[in-house]
Amino acid sequence: MKNYKINLILGMVLSIFLLTACGENTHSEIDSRVERLPYYDSAEFTPRWLTQDSSALENFHQIPAFQFTNQSGDIVSEKTVDGKIYIVDFFFTTCPGICPKMATNMRVVQEAFKEDAEVLLLSHSVTPETDSVSVLQRYAELNGCISDKWHLVTGDRKEIYDLGRNYYFVEENLGLNKKESDFLHTENFVLIDKNRRIRGIYNGLSKPSIQQLIADVKTLQKESALVSAPTALLQEQEN
Repeated sequence: MKNYKINLILGMVLSIFLLTACGENTHSEIDSRVERLPYYDSAEFTPRWLTQDSSALENFHQIPAFQFTNQSGDIVSEKTVDGKIYIVDFFFTTCPGICPKMATNMRVVQEAFKEDAEVLLLSHSVTPETDSVSVLQRYAELNGCISDKWHLVTGDRKEIYDLGRNYYFVEENLGLNKKESDFLHTENFVLIDKNRRIRGIYNGLSKPSIQQLIADVKTLQKESALVSAPTALLQEQEN
Protein backbone atom coordinates (compact mmCIF):
# COMPACT_ATOMS: atom_id res chain seq x y z
CA MET A 1 0.00 0.00 0.00
CA LYS A 2 2.89 2.32 0.89
CA ASN A 3 4.62 1.61 -2.42
CA TYR A 4 1.35 2.27 -4.27
CA LYS A 5 1.04 5.73 -2.69
CA ILE A 6 4.66 6.56 -3.50
CA ASN A 7 4.19 5.47 -7.13
CA LEU A 8 0.97 7.47 -7.37
CA ILE A 9 2.67 10.63 -6.08
CA LEU A 10 5.63 10.15 -8.43
CA GLY A 11 3.24 9.62 -11.33
CA MET A 12 1.37 12.84 -10.54
CA VAL A 13 4.64 14.81 -10.28
CA LEU A 14 5.85 13.37 -13.59
CA SER A 15 2.53 14.25 -15.28
CA ILE A 16 2.70 17.85 -14.04
CA PHE A 17 6.30 18.12 -15.27
CA LEU A 18 5.41 16.77 -18.72
CA LEU A 19 2.39 19.07 -19.05
CA THR A 20 4.48 22.07 -18.03
CA ALA A 21 7.26 21.16 -20.45
CA CYS A 22 4.81 20.65 -23.31
CA GLY A 23 3.15 23.97 -22.55
CA GLU A 24 6.47 25.77 -22.59
CA ASN A 25 7.48 24.21 -25.91
CA THR A 26 4.14 25.02 -27.48
CA HIS A 27 4.20 28.69 -26.57
CA SER A 28 7.93 29.41 -26.78
CA GLU A 29 9.20 31.93 -29.31
CA ILE A 30 12.67 32.61 -30.64
CA ASP A 31 14.16 35.73 -29.13
CA SER A 32 16.32 38.10 -31.11
CA ARG A 33 20.01 37.28 -30.85
CA VAL A 34 20.83 40.80 -29.70
CA GLU A 35 19.15 43.82 -28.10
CA ARG A 36 19.74 45.88 -31.24
CA LEU A 37 20.51 44.83 -34.78
CA PRO A 38 23.66 45.67 -36.74
CA TYR A 39 23.75 47.57 -40.02
CA TYR A 40 25.11 46.18 -43.29
CA ASP A 41 26.64 48.04 -46.20
CA SER A 42 28.27 45.44 -48.45
CA ALA A 43 27.77 42.02 -50.06
CA GLU A 44 30.08 40.50 -47.43
CA PHE A 45 27.44 41.29 -44.80
CA THR A 46 29.98 42.31 -42.20
CA PRO A 47 27.94 43.64 -39.24
CA ARG A 48 28.43 47.29 -38.36
CA TRP A 49 27.44 47.93 -34.77
CA LEU A 50 26.33 51.54 -34.90
CA THR A 51 24.02 53.49 -32.64
CA GLN A 52 21.16 55.35 -34.26
CA ASP A 53 22.77 58.71 -33.53
CA SER A 54 26.11 57.69 -35.03
CA SER A 55 27.56 60.16 -37.53
CA ALA A 56 28.59 57.14 -39.65
CA LEU A 57 24.94 56.70 -40.64
CA GLU A 58 24.79 60.06 -42.38
CA ASN A 59 26.36 58.61 -45.54
CA PHE A 60 25.65 54.95 -44.84
CA HIS A 61 24.40 52.49 -47.47
CA GLN A 62 20.71 53.00 -48.18
CA ILE A 63 18.21 51.50 -50.63
CA PRO A 64 17.67 54.13 -53.35
CA ALA A 65 14.39 55.38 -54.78
CA PHE A 66 12.50 52.83 -56.89
CA GLN A 67 9.19 52.42 -58.69
CA PHE A 68 7.37 49.21 -59.61
CA THR A 69 3.81 47.96 -60.12
CA ASN A 70 2.20 45.43 -57.80
CA GLN A 71 -0.38 42.67 -58.30
CA SER A 72 -3.23 45.18 -57.92
CA GLY A 73 -1.83 47.49 -60.60
CA ASP A 74 -0.79 50.05 -57.97
CA ILE A 75 2.53 51.89 -57.97
CA VAL A 76 4.94 50.72 -55.28
CA SER A 77 7.87 53.03 -54.58
CA GLU A 78 10.15 54.17 -51.79
CA LYS A 79 7.19 56.29 -50.64
CA THR A 80 5.20 53.09 -50.04
CA VAL A 81 7.77 51.88 -47.52
CA ASP A 82 8.48 55.28 -46.00
CA GLY A 83 8.50 54.88 -42.22
CA LYS A 84 7.93 51.11 -42.55
CA ILE A 85 9.96 48.04 -41.72
CA TYR A 86 9.92 45.76 -44.74
CA ILE A 87 11.18 42.35 -45.88
CA VAL A 88 12.45 41.80 -49.41
CA ASP A 89 12.86 38.75 -51.62
CA PHE A 90 13.18 37.90 -55.33
CA PHE A 91 11.14 35.22 -57.12
CA PHE A 92 9.33 34.33 -60.34
CA THR A 93 5.87 32.83 -60.73
CA THR A 94 6.90 29.85 -62.89
CA CYS A 95 9.73 28.80 -60.55
CA PRO A 96 9.29 25.09 -59.74
CA GLY A 97 12.10 24.91 -57.20
CA ILE A 98 12.74 27.22 -54.26
CA CYS A 99 10.07 29.88 -54.88
CA PRO A 100 7.03 27.93 -53.63
CA LYS A 101 8.81 27.23 -50.34
CA MET A 102 9.87 30.87 -50.11
CA ALA A 103 6.27 31.96 -50.68
CA THR A 104 5.11 29.62 -47.92
CA ASN A 105 7.63 31.08 -45.49
CA MET A 106 6.87 34.65 -46.52
CA ARG A 107 3.24 33.87 -45.73
CA VAL A 108 4.38 32.88 -42.21
CA VAL A 109 5.92 36.34 -41.83
CA GLN A 110 2.74 37.92 -43.21
CA GLU A 111 0.67 36.05 -40.64
CA ALA A 112 2.95 37.18 -37.81
CA PHE A 113 2.40 40.85 -38.71
CA LYS A 114 -1.00 40.64 -40.36
CA GLU A 115 -2.51 43.31 -38.13
CA ASP A 116 0.61 45.47 -38.00
CA ALA A 117 0.60 48.28 -40.57
CA GLU A 118 4.21 49.08 -39.68
CA VAL A 119 5.52 45.95 -41.45
CA LEU A 120 5.36 45.28 -45.22
CA LEU A 121 6.59 42.52 -47.55
CA LEU A 122 8.07 43.23 -50.98
CA SER A 123 8.66 40.41 -53.49
CA HIS A 124 10.31 41.32 -56.80
CA SER A 125 9.76 39.26 -59.95
CA VAL A 126 13.04 38.42 -61.70
CA THR A 127 11.13 37.63 -64.89
CA PRO A 128 9.11 40.86 -65.21
CA GLU A 129 8.76 40.35 -68.96
CA THR A 130 6.39 37.42 -68.29
CA ASP A 131 5.15 38.24 -64.78
CA SER A 132 2.56 40.84 -65.71
CA VAL A 133 0.11 42.40 -63.26
CA SER A 134 -2.56 39.80 -64.08
CA VAL A 135 -0.07 36.94 -63.65
CA LEU A 136 1.06 38.35 -60.30
CA GLN A 137 -2.55 38.73 -59.22
CA ARG A 138 -3.25 35.04 -59.82
CA TYR A 139 -0.04 34.10 -58.01
CA ALA A 140 -1.01 36.36 -55.09
CA GLU A 141 -4.41 34.68 -54.82
CA LEU A 142 -2.82 31.22 -54.84
CA ASN A 143 -0.40 32.20 -52.08
CA GLY A 144 -2.78 34.11 -49.83
CA CYS A 145 -1.16 37.52 -50.26
CA ILE A 146 -2.85 40.40 -48.47
CA SER A 147 -2.72 43.10 -51.15
CA ASP A 148 -1.78 46.06 -48.94
CA LYS A 149 0.62 43.99 -46.83
CA TRP A 150 2.51 41.82 -49.32
CA HIS A 151 3.41 43.48 -52.61
CA LEU A 152 4.42 41.31 -55.56
CA VAL A 153 6.04 43.70 -58.00
CA THR A 154 7.01 43.79 -61.65
CA GLY A 155 8.76 46.50 -63.63
CA ASP A 156 11.99 47.30 -65.40
CA ARG A 157 14.24 44.22 -65.36
CA LYS A 158 17.46 46.24 -65.17
CA GLU A 159 16.21 48.19 -62.16
CA ILE A 160 15.10 45.03 -60.35
CA TYR A 161 18.42 43.28 -60.95
CA ASP A 162 20.44 46.34 -60.00
CA LEU A 163 18.56 46.68 -56.71
CA GLY A 164 18.88 42.97 -55.96
CA ARG A 165 22.60 42.69 -56.63
CA ASN A 166 24.01 46.11 -55.83
CA TYR A 167 21.77 47.37 -53.03
CA TYR A 168 20.02 44.45 -51.31
CA PHE A 169 23.04 42.15 -51.92
CA VAL A 170 20.75 39.12 -52.13
CA GLU A 171 23.28 36.92 -53.93
CA GLU A 172 26.00 37.41 -51.32
CA ASN A 173 26.21 33.73 -50.41
CA LEU A 174 26.83 32.51 -53.98
CA GLY A 175 30.39 33.76 -54.11
CA LEU A 176 30.14 34.52 -57.82
CA ASN A 177 30.58 37.65 -59.86
CA LYS A 178 27.45 37.98 -61.96
CA LYS A 179 27.05 39.93 -65.18
CA GLU A 180 24.00 42.07 -65.82
CA SER A 181 22.63 39.48 -68.25
CA ASP A 182 22.94 36.59 -65.77
CA PHE A 183 19.78 35.31 -64.10
CA LEU A 184 19.14 36.43 -60.53
CA HIS A 185 18.01 33.54 -58.34
CA THR A 186 18.33 33.47 -54.55
CA GLU A 187 16.52 32.17 -51.48
CA ASN A 188 17.55 35.10 -49.28
CA PHE A 189 15.15 37.41 -47.44
CA VAL A 190 16.49 40.84 -46.47
CA LEU A 191 15.26 42.94 -43.55
CA ILE A 192 15.10 46.70 -44.15
CA ASP A 193 14.47 49.31 -41.47
CA LYS A 194 12.40 52.50 -41.57
CA ASN A 195 15.30 54.43 -43.08
CA ARG A 196 15.76 51.91 -45.94
CA ARG A 197 18.92 50.44 -44.43
CA ILE A 198 19.77 46.73 -44.33
CA ARG A 199 19.52 45.16 -40.86
CA GLY A 200 19.57 41.42 -41.59
CA ILE A 201 19.68 38.61 -44.16
CA TYR A 202 17.92 35.25 -43.75
CA ASN A 203 17.55 31.92 -45.52
CA GLY A 204 14.02 31.98 -46.93
CA LEU A 205 13.91 28.17 -47.03
CA SER A 206 14.70 27.66 -43.35
CA LYS A 207 11.95 27.67 -40.71
CA PRO A 208 14.34 28.58 -37.85
CA SER A 209 15.72 31.42 -39.98
CA ILE A 210 12.19 32.71 -40.61
CA GLN A 211 11.43 32.62 -36.89
CA GLN A 212 14.63 34.57 -36.28
CA LEU A 213 13.52 37.11 -38.89
CA ILE A 214 10.21 37.57 -37.09
CA ALA A 215 12.05 38.06 -33.78
CA ASP A 216 14.43 40.57 -35.38
CA VAL A 217 11.52 42.59 -36.79
CA LYS A 218 10.21 42.91 -33.25
CA THR A 219 13.65 44.06 -32.11
CA LEU A 220 13.60 46.77 -34.78
CA GLN A 221 10.18 47.87 -33.59
CA LYS A 222 11.48 48.23 -30.05
CA GLU A 223 14.41 50.23 -31.39
CA SER A 224 12.03 52.54 -33.25
CA ALA A 225 9.93 52.98 -30.13
CA LEU A 226 12.98 54.03 -28.10
CA VAL A 227 13.90 56.63 -30.71
CA SER A 228 10.40 58.06 -31.02
CA ALA A 229 9.74 58.15 -27.25
CA PRO A 230 11.99 61.18 -26.47
CA THR A 231 10.56 63.04 -29.46
CA ALA A 232 7.00 62.39 -28.31
CA LEU A 233 7.91 63.48 -24.79
CA LEU A 234 9.45 66.71 -26.06
CA GLN A 235 6.35 67.50 -28.14
CA GLU A 236 4.14 66.83 -25.11
CA GLN A 237 6.22 69.20 -22.98
CA GLU A 238 6.03 71.93 -25.65
CA ASN A 239 2.25 71.62 -25.78
